[in-house]
Amino acid sequence: MKKILVTGGTVFVSKYVAKYYADKGYEVYVLNRGTKPQIDGVKLLKADRKNIGDILKSIHFDIVFDITSYDKDDIVNLTNALGSYDDYIMISSSAVYMETSPQPFVEEQEPGLNKFWGAYGVGKIEAEKALLAINPNAYIIRPPYLYGPMNNVYREGFVFDCAMQDRQFALPKDGSMKMQFFHVKDLCRFMDAILQKKPDNHIFNVGNKETVSIKEWVKMCYEVAGKEVIFKEIEEKVPQRNYFCFADYEYYLDVTKQFELIDETIDMKEGLKESFDWYVENRNDVNRKNYVDYIDEFLI
Repeated sequence: MKKILVTGGTVFVSKYVAKYYADKGYEVYVLNRGTKPQIDGVKLLKADRKNIGDILKSIHFDIVFDITSYDKDDIVNLTNALGSYDDYIMISSSAVYMETSPQPFVEEQEPGLNKFWGAYGVGKIEAEKALLAINPNAYIIRPPYLYGPMNNVYREGFVFDCAMQDRQFALPKDGSMKMQFFHVKDLCRFMDAILQKKPDNHIFNVGNKETVSIKEWVKMCYEVAGKEVIFKEIEEKVPQRNYFCFADYEYYLDVTKQFELIDETIDMKEGLKESFDWYVENRNDVNRKNYVDYIDEFLI
């Protein structure tokens, strides 16, 4: 039975990863402050990753899944605190790519400041560099928008709320802006493939092969909620982030290397149905934003 460490373990991606491997029968340790409920079947290592101490030193981990590194210090603190381990996988972000670089973004492009993501993207760049300097054999994964059960970010949940309330949907412009997604289960499946195949490449873009327009995505969200959407197009001068859950920024990752390791991804509508089923039972776990209030006051 493999022994793994998951940083975090209580929110969205890290929570899903911990449950995924616990369900597979792995011995799963989660590193967090113990301030939120833990999922069944994991062992809590209670510490702040800014000040971990010696809690990890005596445990050998077959795999470290670092989901919660946001800057260089996070990497340095964790790697210094570890005793011994075999494999290390860090979840980074597509935010490391400059918005001015050619698209689709490929792994070989030089990372840099992206004005849409700001300090978040810069922090991820520093974390990546620090990790590969410390452990050149580590793997780094750069996803686009992640979705699926346990998503505490108010994205598909916002659209589900609009659908369940039979609301007309405030559509940014004509809804043609493309977005790229990746289901959190596909993320886990891809990490399984990395661990099994040990590819020579150590940085991977991940994501669905096809992008989807805002309009198509919203329609699917309504459909899985059993509703039909009516759109109201919102003129360009209204800031999109005031009333919609994604920035007014279209980008696309080249995921050729990903598909050399896994041959398919979850159908988008099927994945959104999983998200909806989870959401209706766990609405209080999602960080809501007041898009609807803004829409009602200023747009519709």
